[in-house]
Amino acid sequence: MQKRTFTDQMGRVISLNYPPKRIISLVPSQTELLFDLGLDEQVIGITKFCIHPNEKFNSKIKVGGTKKLNLDKIRGLKPDLIIGNKEENSQAQLEELMNEYPVWMSDISMLEDAYNMIEQVGILTGQAEKAKVLASTIKNRFADLESIRATNLKTAYFIWKDPYMLAAKETFIDHVLSMAGFDNSVKLNRYPVMSLEQLEDLAPQVIFLSSEPYPFKNEHVQEMQARFPESKVMIVDGELFSWYGSRLLHTPDYLRSLIKQINGHP
Repeated sequence: MQKRTFTDQMGRVISLNYPPKRIISLVPSQTELLFDLGLDEQVIGITKFCIHPNEKFNSKIKVGGTKKLNLDKIRGLKPDLIIGNKEENSQAQLEELMNEYPVWMSDISMLEDAYNMIEQVGILTGQAEKAKVLASTIKNRFADLESIRATNLKTAYFIWKDPYMLAAKETFIDHVLSMAGFDNSVKLNRYPVMSLEQLEDLAPQVIFLSSEPYPFKNEHVQEMQARFPESKVMIVDGELFSWYGSRLLHTPDYLRSLIKQINGHP
């Protein structure tokens, strides 16, 4: 085993024993990626939200939630690598862990960042070739969307209720929407709180209610449809819009099916 240095997506340089044998992943989409790269034995700790794949979720030690980590449990696992994310994890807790362990951080706002993360995690964990093929496959599947993109439909994407919050500019969700030809009606940044009155002024043609982090249901579709009778209101799979690891393999086909549904095709 040799010491190697790596630079994460926040520009931080970390040093670790390579290849790492005891990995803790603090982000669901990156946890799934690690398993898809064949790192079953190396992944020793995950969060309670790292639900895919299910059989791995049931067999691994949980170290808390993405925002509320159990630092004592993490220390007890003696990791030689921790993988986190700038947006999804608590800065204060991560900084504490950085003083004790090699912590590699992702920072993702668009698909290019996701491809880069996949390849870098592959290099970091000794699975470079697998990761390169995976990133290339995802990129090609998104390129194939060009032939069926939505025609710049004005779209609103809800992530939360009470208060209503939407995915706006400078978010990964916004970039995925744009790749499928959906024009985000909300031109603010990040995840603004908005009233339905404010949204009425934007007159979205399509309203997406995400399945996560808030679990929108059919009753919410009915309520929103009554408020916006001219809009197409749908529940969408939040994982396929916001998970930026290997789950992206399935996102282009899902987007294609949404576009066909909106256009009135079976």
